[in-house]
Amino acid sequence: MHIDNELNALASILLAKAVKDLYPEAKLGESVLDNNGFNYSFAINKPISIKELPKILKQMYKNIDRNYVLSYETIDYKNAAKLFADEKFKLEAIKDQKNIHIIKFGNDFIDLCKKTKFSKLSAIKAIALNNVSGIYWKHNVKNQQLSSISGVAFEKQTDLGAFQKLISERKERDHRKLGSELELFTFDLMAGQGLPIWLPKGTAIKYEIDAYIHNLLQRYNYKFVSSPLLGSKALYETSGHWSHYRENMFPSLDVDGDIQVLRPMTCPHHLLVYQQKPRSYRELPYKVAEHAILHRYESSGSLTGLERVRSMQLIDTHVICTPKQIKSVVERCYQIINEASNTFGVKIHSVDLALHDKNNENKFFKNEKMWIDAEESLRKVLNELKINFKEEIGEAAFYGPKIDLQVQTALGRVITAYTIQLDFLLPERFKLEYKDEQGKIQRPVLIHASVIGTLERFLSILLEQNKGVFPLWLSPVQVAVIPVNPLKHGIYCEKITLALQQELIRVEFDNSDERLSKRIRDAQIQKIPYQLIIGDNEVKNDSVSYRRYGEQTSKEVSFNEFINILKQQIKKHQ
Repeated sequence: MHIDNELNALASILLAKAVKDLYPEAKLGESVLDNNGFNYSFAINKPISIKELPKILKQMYKNIDRNYVLSYETIDYKNAAKLFADEKFKLEAIKDQKNIHIIKFGNDFIDLCKKTKFSKLSAIKAIALNNVSGIYWKHNVKNQQLSSISGVAFEKQTDLGAFQKLISERKERDHRKLGSELELFTFDLMAGQGLPIWLPKGTAIKYEIDAYIHNLLQRYNYKFVSSPLLGSKALYETSGHWSHYRENMFPSLDVDGDIQVLRPMTCPHHLLVYQQKPRSYRELPYKVAEHAILHRYESSGSLTGLERVRSMQLIDTHVICTPKQIKSVVERCYQIINEASNTFGVKIHSVDLALHDKNNENKFFKNEKMWIDAEESLRKVLNELKINFKEEIGEAAFYGPKIDLQVQTALGRVITAYTIQLDFLLPERFKLEYKDEQGKIQRPVLIHASVIGTLERFLSILLEQNKGVFPLWLSPVQVAVIPVNPLKHGIYCEKITLALQQELIRVEFDNSDERLSKRIRDAQIQKIPYQLIIGDNEVKNDSVSYRRYGEQTSKEVSFNEFINILKQQIKKHQ
C-alpha cells in the first residue's frame, strides 16, 4: 500500500494547527515522516493522552472544512526568526540555515514545510491518529521530553480502511505481544530498563539458536574464544572506540586505579587473541568467534522490546586476512549469513552499502585513500555476487564501510539484522602483523561479521515473521502430553513424559483439572507443535494419539514410532 509522503507532510502540519487551536500554550517540535505516515512532537504543560486524540482529529477535519488558502514560501533566517520568535524548537531547527521553507494556512498559521504538490487541505480525505508517546527533543535524554503524536493520511477513505487492517495484522505479529503470550521473555524495572530476562521457554530457543550458529561456524573453521565482560579504557583508546563510540558505552568503573567499562563489542579483545604469537600468511584467514554478552547504552525513549536493549548476547565473529583475501572472505561471510537466514526462514528486505561521509571529520577516521579502497572492495564484491544494493553515505562505522542486510519489522520499520564490516583501521592501531611468502612483515585486514546479529533482535525478528510458530527443532516446548482423565491416565502420561525427556525432547505434561477441550486449546494457543491426547485406547496399546499444531484431526501410532517421527523431523531441520 502506497503512503504519499507529501500528503502526510501536509497532514502533519494540519495536526500541528489543530493542537495549537486546542492547546494555545503548546510549543511545536518537529514533523517526521516514516513508512507508516507522520509523527509530530509538542511541548505542552500537561502531556497529551491517547484519550485526547479523537478531539484533536475532530479539530483537524474542522480545519479542512475551513478551506484555508495554502501558500508556500522560502525566506531567510532573519525573517524566519521573527515568525517563530515564540517557538524555541523551531528556532533551534532552523539555526544556521540560509533558505527556510514555510507553509501558511491563510493568515492563521505558519509552520516549516517544503512545498508539496497540494494547494488545498481538501486533498486529505482520511486521517487516523494512531498513538501518542513521550520522546526527548532530538532523541537526547538531556533535552526536554515532548509528546509525539503519530498518524497517517490518505486521499481515499478505502485506503485508510485497508491500512488499518494492515496495522491490526502487524499488532498480532508484534514480538512484544507474542513474547508475553508465549512466556519467552520479560522486562522488570527492578532488574533495570532495557535489560531483558529470558524466561525458561525463551532460553530454550536461545540455546538452540546458539548451538546451531556454533556448529555452523565450526563447519567454516571458526575457532571459539571467551573474553572478559569488561575492557580497560586503554584498550578502547587504542581501538578508537573511546573517542568515537563513548556515548554508546556504560559509565566507566575505577577499579584500583584501572579505568574499566562494560564492553560494547569484542573486536579489541579478539585482536589481543591474534597478537599472542607471531603469525604467518599460512594461518590466514584467521577466524575467531565468541558467544559474547555486550552492554550498550541506549536512551530510555529508544528502548523497544528485544529489538533495542541495553544488554545483549551476540555470536560475534572476526576474520583477519590478507588484502588479497578480502573478496573470498566477504563472499564466505555472506554465504554463512544466507545459510543461517534460510534455515530460520528469515526474509531479507534489502541490502545497503554503508559508506563514510568525507565531510564529517568527527565521525570517521581521517584517511581518504583507505576509505576509497575499502569501499570499492565491498562494492566490487556486491556487484560480482549480483546483489541489488543501495549506497548510504554517512552510515559506515567509524573504522570502515559495511554491508548491512535489512529486515522489516511487524511495525513497518526496516532495521539492520546482519552486517559485514571491512576494517583497515584497527589492524593499524593494534599493529597487527603477519609474515608473507617472502618473509616480509605485512599488515592484515580485519573483517567483522554478525551471522544473525544479537540474539535479542534476532528473536524479535523471528517472532514477527513466523507469528510465534517455530519449527519443531526450535520450538520451546515440542510436545504437550494431555491425558483425557488425569487421574485415570496420569501414570501412563508420566511414563511417556519421562521417556521423551530422556530423548532430550522438550515436553510439558498438563495434568491440570481443566476440561480436556481447554487443555487442548491452551496447547494450541502456546503453538506447541505436537499435542498427545492420551485415553483408554492409548494406555491399552502403549501408543499415543498426536495432533499437529493447527490441525483438527489426530493420528494414533506406537510410542516408539512417535519418537522416531520426532527425531527425523528435528534432524532434518537442524
